[in-house]
Amino acid sequence: MNASSGEPPSLVTAASPVESLYAHVPFCAKKCSYCAFYSEADGGGLVDRYVDALIREFEIVAEGMRPRTLFFGGGTPSLLSMRQWETILNAMRRLNLTGAAEWTVESNPATVSFDKARLLRDAGVNRMSMGAQSFHPGLLARLGRVHSRDMIFKSYDILRAAGIENVSIDLMFAIPGQTMEMWRQTLAEAIALGCEHLSCYELIYEEDTPFFERLQVGRSLINEDLACAMYEELLASATAAGFAQYEVANFARIRSGETGEIPQLACSHNVNYWRGGWYHGLGPSAAAYVHGARSKNQSNTVAYCESLERGERAFEYIEELPPLRRAGELAAFGLRMAAGWPLELFKRRTGFDLTQEWSAEIERLSALGYASLEPDRFRLTQKGLRFADWAAELFLR
Repeated sequence: MNASSGEPPSLVTAASPVESLYAHVPFCAKKCSYCAFYSEADGGGLVDRYVDALIREFEIVAEGMRPRTLFFGGGTPSLLSMRQWETILNAMRRLNLTGAAEWTVESNPATVSFDKARLLRDAGVNRMSMGAQSFHPGLLARLGRVHSRDMIFKSYDILRAAGIENVSIDLMFAIPGQTMEMWRQTLAEAIALGCEHLSCYELIYEEDTPFFERLQVGRSLINEDLACAMYEELLASATAAGFAQYEVANFARIRSGETGEIPQLACSHNVNYWRGGWYHGLGPSAAAYVHGARSKNQSNTVAYCESLERGERAFEYIEELPPLRRAGELAAFGLRMAAGWPLELFKRRTGFDLTQEWSAEIERLSALGYASLEPDRFRLTQKGLRFADWAAELFLR
């Protein structure tokens, strides 16, 4: 990606290789109380079976790939054993799927070891995303996290010692019982680590989670004013520490002398999502967008494995959206970025003029002070980014 413009190196065509790949590792030591992502506890020989199925899926997509970004998410990818990782990495080497400019693996502080981190680094992993969520012991327990406060510091040091030079820390705010002082302390400690990236998410009460059930029966209350104040504190603290907000929840440390609308240390894999690039999604529940069609794998690890063992893709569905509907989705995704949508890039990506097709929505958001239409782009304002999900819904067709 060209960091100064935010535009992928070339516009995709039917003959273009797919340059981004996401692999979902669905296993966790324990399901967190807030999590709605597909995950399950490690049990029996299912992990080994999953690894074999994932490699079969790698083999299916490898021919049309030239990886520029790789991302292993979950679940907890760092939960996989050394042997399981070696099996995956050897298969990726065989299929010429290593060597990406950016290769991220998510980790939990409780499942990081030096040997595992070094194995990943030697294979080409150059970015680790660590799910700290909070530095407060009581809040970690409330969230159902399996790691302790001390494990965050220990795991961070392990990643650095193993040679990982780009570390992202995940944090959450608006957790029930979290005070502003707790949030300030968490931000200060995360920044003091010296990480290159922060991903900071407001706790969302997703259906089918214990937190949602507590909300329904009145055991949890949402304090919207406090959540807004915490978001403002995040912006102030991150900016003062030399981070730039490039997406609603994502902040990258600014390198000395760099210029451009998207920081060099931004997550290129996610920028590809938000700017409408193609990507493969492998593993149970993983989503993909390739050659104009979007798909989603089965959200069941056993069913996923059975499909691949039969030599079939594990699709739950695959569909090609009508052009206007797809353009609306891209508009919505791209508005999450602080840089918004460059108007010419959006038109080349979709065939639609953003200012014409969505003129009423643009006027409405601008009148509220939530957005700004500039000569070369449309973007949400700092105020509007706080309500990016609501703004994005206006653009869906």
